[in-house]
Amino acid sequence: MPIPPLHPDTQAFLARSPHKLLIDGAWTPAASGATYTSISPSDGSVLAELASAGVEDVDRAVAAARRAFENGWADLLPRERERLLRRWADLIAAHADELAELESLDNGKPIHHTRTIDSRVAANLVYHFAGWPSKMVGYTAPVSIPNHFVYTRREPVGVAGIIIPWNYPLIHGMQKVSPALACGNTVILKPAQLASLPLLRLGELALEAGLPPGVFNVITGRGSVIGQAMAEHPGINKIQVTGSTAVGRSVIRASAGNLKRLALELGSKAPNIIFPDANLDEAIPGAFRAAFGNTGQSCVAGARLFVHVSIFDMVLDTLVTMAKEARIGHALDPDTELGPIVDAVQTKTILDYIQSGIEEGATLVLGGRRLSDGDYGKGFYIEPTIFTDVRDDMVISREEIFGPVLPVYAFETEAEVIARANDTEYGLAAGIWTNDLARAHRVAAGIKAGVVWVNTYDLFDGAAPFGGFKGSGYGRDNGLEVLEAYTEVKSVWIATPEA
Repeated sequence: MPIPPLHPDTQAFLARSPHKLLIDGAWTPAASGATYTSISPSDGSVLAELASAGVEDVDRAVAAARRAFENGWADLLPRERERLLRRWADLIAAHADELAELESLDNGKPIHHTRTIDSRVAANLVYHFAGWPSKMVGYTAPVSIPNHFVYTRREPVGVAGIIIPWNYPLIHGMQKVSPALACGNTVILKPAQLASLPLLRLGELALEAGLPPGVFNVITGRGSVIGQAMAEHPGINKIQVTGSTAVGRSVIRASAGNLKRLALELGSKAPNIIFPDANLDEAIPGAFRAAFGNTGQSCVAGARLFVHVSIFDMVLDTLVTMAKEARIGHALDPDTELGPIVDAVQTKTILDYIQSGIEEGATLVLGGRRLSDGDYGKGFYIEPTIFTDVRDDMVISREEIFGPVLPVYAFETEAEVIARANDTEYGLAAGIWTNDLARAHRVAAGIKAGVVWVNTYDLFDGAAPFGGFKGSGYGRDNGLEVLEAYTEVKSVWIATPEA
């Protein structure tokens, strides 16, 4: 199918290349003058040139954010912060189609996904958290010391550094930036080098909405340079990260010298379990979407599928049929189900994992190849890949692949599958498919993960907390819990002596 023309606003944004850094309310080149090229993973075409920030640029952004924090943003009347955030949300909603196209161009996510989910969710997250400034309250503490009145205050932490990955830039960005700003903090956002364009456009819309200079800063470039500088910087009070476990460890090491607060959402190897009493008309398509949604490039991908032995063959056959019929193509094709892999490096990583599975003795049931014929040769495409006869100690069972690769395992008992599901360093997400209510509660309680979906998968809302156990990090996005990420609690003691 021919690729539809880009929205005029998308074309206009791309034409503004080279794109600069947003620091202190102004668009500025990197201090070094360095740039890098953004490439479409769908067809290898050049999208734009972007500024590549360095340590000096981080220093400038921190100084701008600190000035904005100390000169009015934190003390702005709650209703004024709410008004500005709602105005920003209105603009994001109005430009949803453009933002969806920019994300699909940049990271290869199918346009039907970015248009119906990512750009709309980004706006809704800002709407949701825009209501918080007037609702963050303290409490009166019933202390047991006479003649004292004690109350608490929630105060912003200060300057928040936010580091996000390339797979869900609009959603990851707004689920972190929105509550940070709502709580009265100022923000320095570091988008992934591979998917910065939609965040730069959000920066333009933030200025249009009237956010004061320095409140929201966006710096693009290499994560190894900028992320390290942000974690080490004493002027940043809090770092909130979504990324790999390796990225999380590097941030922890870099921040150790200044003891800044951290919240880390890291890697995953999520188990997805289909019990024999499940509604298979829902469970099998649900498992397929969990594994292959966004071409498997998801932190919560259902990357280990456990199927009860009594239904294993039927479930496997249906999954194989679905995978064979899935449309693989350009991210902007509205019929595309599986888009490209984000870049050549990730493509090689996935293919190496597939080869590892073969060499360790797993059975390759389907896929396993990079597609290179015709238009596929211009981008980075891998067939949906399914393995069986996979041991729990194989590399493809232990490590996060972040691609369209699904090992399928048979199990017999509930206790067995809970133990195997938990046999991982990670604990971010899990799925359960069953019509037995008691079993659903037992297994949900038994699995060590920050979110467990029952008879559904991969759903999020600003009102529900999200984060990991074990090697998947600590701290939470969304929900009331994110207040802990972006505020400090102060106790105030007032002596009330008797007259």
